[in-house]
Amino acid sequence: MKKKGFGWLWDSFKLPLVAILLGFIVGAFFILIAGKSPVVAYSALFAGSLGGLSKIGETLYKSTPLIFTGLSVAFAFRTGLFNIGAEGQYIVGSITAIAIGWYFQNLPAVILLPMILILGAIAGGIWASIAGFLKARFGVHEVITTIMLNYTALIGTNYIIRTILNPQVLQGTTKMAYSVSIPEKARLAKLSQYIPQFGYSSAHTGIFIGIVCAIIIYYLLFKTTLGYEIRSVGFSPDAAEYGGISKKKNIILAMLISGLLAGLAGAVQVTGLIYKVNMSSAMSGYGFDGIAVALVAGNHPLGVLASAFLFGVLGNGARKMQLAGIPKEVIGIIQGVIIIFIAGKLIVQILSKKIKKMKQKEVE
Repeated sequence: MKKKGFGWLWDSFKLPLVAILLGFIVGAFFILIAGKSPVVAYSALFAGSLGGLSKIGETLYKSTPLIFTGLSVAFAFRTGLFNIGAEGQYIVGSITAIAIGWYFQNLPAVILLPMILILGAIAGGIWASIAGFLKARFGVHEVITTIMLNYTALIGTNYIIRTILNPQVLQGTTKMAYSVSIPEKARLAKLSQYIPQFGYSSAHTGIFIGIVCAIIIYYLLFKTTLGYEIRSVGFSPDAAEYGGISKKKNIILAMLISGLLAGLAGAVQVTGLIYKVNMSSAMSGYGFDGIAVALVAGNHPLGVLASAFLFGVLGNGARKMQLAGIPKEVIGIIQGVIIIFIAGKLIVQILSKKIKKMKQKEVE
């Protein structure tokens, strides 16, 4: 019988909480090996990420893109898909935001900003749906296609910045290794504009868009027919197909929505702080971090909010730990241990399902 209230809440989040605790314990062990005090290290970590509104603001800023990419990966997981391509969808969303911001800069702000965010999200969705279509139509595994699409997005974006959206081409200035910037009127407001105590932190109103998205995805997954179908396909594709639920349609749809969220991450990041896109030989990592965020959250949309905040705390506090003489690699170890413990449970669940299926076939 399904538990309700706090019983359900505890069942859902006890594993991540235990994994987080173990992560910090193992991290303390490595800090001791490095000849430092865990108390000093963790005090620096939390003081650097939660010690005052300006530091909390910086933590919120670091959490914001992870909310979107975490939701993106979690949504795909719910359909049984492993979307490693959130990184590429993020990049496509970013460069689309720049292009829309530049070519439609004469539009009023009230139209331009939503237009940038919506079209950035749509671009990410279309990019992801390529992998969804190939999976549904030809059975090509999404892990392969999304990895290839990540590199295609990165190389294609570098080419666009060098040849089309470069300040030299559009503004007649010196050639730069970054794109033109979006106009000021199309930028998200900083939280410090409304609450001065946030000071010089980079927190912006994109955090509220992320929270709204998490609530919408929760409602979509657990309160609508579409969500039921998507979860059914993820739980048992063959049974869902037998019950009249189209596996192919839901795979494409799930990848599309997953990509929308990752594309929106790129658009929010551009309009919230960076305002332009740099040419780069490496990816930013937000999409890959989204995988860890989704795992820690148990692929629950509301859990993603807490998980992204945790990663924001670790990411922001790491600098303070370094100032206290603690190697930054300790943060990576803590994150790794948390994921290992959570992934361990997932592996056991997957093996249990396979053994159960094998036993059912033997009986038949």
